[in-house]
Amino acid sequence: MKTRYHTLIIGTGCAGYNAADKLYDFGIRDIAIITEGRFMGTSRNTGSDKQTYYKLSLCGSEGDSVREMADTLYSGGRVMGEHALCEAAYSVRSFMRLVELGVPFPTNEYGEYAGYKTDHDPRTRATSCGPLTSKYMTEALERSVASKNIEIIDFQRVIKILTENGTAYGVVCANTVTGEVSAIDCQNIILCTGGPAGIYKNTVYPESQHGATGLAVDIYASLSNMEEWQYGIASTKFRWNLSGTYQQVLPRYISIDSNGNEREFLYDKLGCESLGLIFLKGYQWPFDTRKVDRSSKVDLLVAEEIKNGNRVYLDFLKNPKGLEQGFDILPEEAYTYLQKSGALFGTPIERLEKMNAGAIELYADHGIDLYSEYLEIAVSAQHCNGGVAVDQNWQSEIDGLYVAGEAAGTFGVYRPGGSALNSTQVGSHRAAEHIAKKADKEYHSIKFDLPSIRYGKNNLAELREKYQTEMSRVADFDRSTKGMKVLFEDIKKLCENFFDKAIIDDKTQISELFKLYDMVLTQKATLSAMLCSAKELGTHGSAFVDRMPHRASETVKNTRTLTQGERSVIAPVSEMPDPELWFETLLARKKKEIDNGRKI
Repeated sequence: MKTRYHTLIIGTGCAGYNAADKLYDFGIRDIAIITEGRFMGTSRNTGSDKQTYYKLSLCGSEGDSVREMADTLYSGGRVMGEHALCEAAYSVRSFMRLVELGVPFPTNEYGEYAGYKTDHDPRTRATSCGPLTSKYMTEALERSVASKNIEIIDFQRVIKILTENGTAYGVVCANTVTGEVSAIDCQNIILCTGGPAGIYKNTVYPESQHGATGLAVDIYASLSNMEEWQYGIASTKFRWNLSGTYQQVLPRYISIDSNGNEREFLYDKLGCESLGLIFLKGYQWPFDTRKVDRSSKVDLLVAEEIKNGNRVYLDFLKNPKGLEQGFDILPEEAYTYLQKSGALFGTPIERLEKMNAGAIELYADHGIDLYSEYLEIAVSAQHCNGGVAVDQNWQSEIDGLYVAGEAAGTFGVYRPGGSALNSTQVGSHRAAEHIAKKADKEYHSIKFDLPSIRYGKNNLAELREKYQTEMSRVADFDRSTKGMKVLFEDIKKLCENFFDKAIIDDKTQISELFKLYDMVLTQKATLSAMLCSAKELGTHGSAFVDRMPHRASETVKNTRTLTQGERSVIAPVSEMPDPELWFETLLARKKKEIDNGRKI
């Protein structure tokens, strides 16, 4: 491993690989990707019944445009105008790049890329390769990176970003096997570490995903909208979203108490209304405070059972109560969908086999037989719509530190399903493009001191369990202002004395020590944003604050929460840009760039 690179990319997911690939294409060759595990992370290890990629419409007679797509992204609320426009403008370029790399998006015989509607999507911009779209993307981008012999530094967790006078100039990393600590200096860093997956106990992020947002918190980089999350019903033994067909086949929702007593709690509370709401969870998987009297009742009732000490399951073996009266009792939308799918028959597992056999095989591949066992569930964190605040080039306010993918705070409140995958490609492309255009900087001399580390009986698992459990209890979708204040003060004290309180057995656990430190730093920042948002904005999006009604407010749409360290404020979002579009002017500008030796 070298100790100096022009640009260092942290993370081997869709964003990280694309950043390296584009840097190479733009002529920046002195680069490396650093990762704690090449086969870890969300991009490679997660999906849904039909994992969506959101792009400009590329089929049929339905009209679409860059500005219309940008308006859709912007209208979700708390989104910066420049991010919405870039993600729309680069959409086709990014999508077709993936197609050329071999990602198998479906097309008809004439080359049109078929689309469908996803959540918060007025068009049919969504497409998919099936349950594992992001895995296919990661593998295709990885092949391209490998073909260019771009260096990948594996088994190294970055534990600190080094800065001086507001400029990032290197990283400190710990070997995940030996615990050896080393440093690398560089001119630029692109942080592509995904969302802060480790801050909750109830989470659908894969166990291999941890995130590294705490690296930015540690150097006081501003974060944007850290209170904006998506939560939904997911399995717990194997972490997976239970959206789409898993709900549309109408499984039973049952709870089992400590004495083994079983009941269909949704039917007990809602009667036959529960059938229609279960079906709607397929379309409306994320918890939404606008729907707490409709489909999001399901999430609230699931969470209530768990908080009462019961375990909650989906059962695909028997039909839910109410359906014994026949399918005619279903709402028209549910009945028509099942009818068109040829699934007005049998049990949930038989309907699932008819409509989406791969959904059954997915669980079988992870040791869960839906033909013979219940599937334990919880309402779980799935995606952080906030992250590190970045400009139109996906550069943070720390010069030389860029952030792309879910680690960047670009998504707002109501993002269309699949827009996160588009953002991995657009953000990393923009970052690489900006790095390639700017002048080189001088390298710094590496200077760093690690805190004193305590050795003894390892207590990391105990601390992790405690604070993850508390985050899920008071600061997930059903938030308690009082509980969050108490937890914030507790975590704040822990952060101040972390290296006195956290203990490891030996140096091989140094990377795990800093992983926990990253978690609590991120929890502190997230709670700060949540408390600020609770006070100023109240219930909105996925944040059900103190069980108060949804607040339909322009303030929610036109502001964002900025967090630095442990302090948060409400700030305005930028308007949609109105840049030059006169062709002759842009042609002259491009010619001047070429004459000045720029290749991009």
